[in-house]
Amino acid sequence: MPYIIETWDKPGSLALRRATREAHLDYLDAHMARLLACRAKLADDGSDLGGGLYVLDVETRAEAEAFIAADPFSTAGLFERVQITRWRRAYLDGRSYISR
Repeated sequence: MPYIIETWDKPGSLALRRATREAHLDYLDAHMARLLACRAKLADDGSDLGGGLYVLDVETRAEAEAFIAADPFSTAGLFERVQITRWRRAYLDGRSYISR
């Protein structure tokens, strides 16, 4: 059962985000098989809103918590807040997962 992980950066932490971005991307690459989606949150003008959204395919909340705790953004102290929510697939990549 996938989990949505939403993060919010600490105010004034754009320099920290930029400094740890490559390590963060390497971490995501290493866990790509478990990521259904992942992206930074952006304003309508394309500027960085200071946070991200992950849709992670793991079986337990503990796995989702461990994943985000090990993310270099997290270990660097970037996040002010993290919210983890269990998620059920309904439609993904043009495919329905709904049982009728």
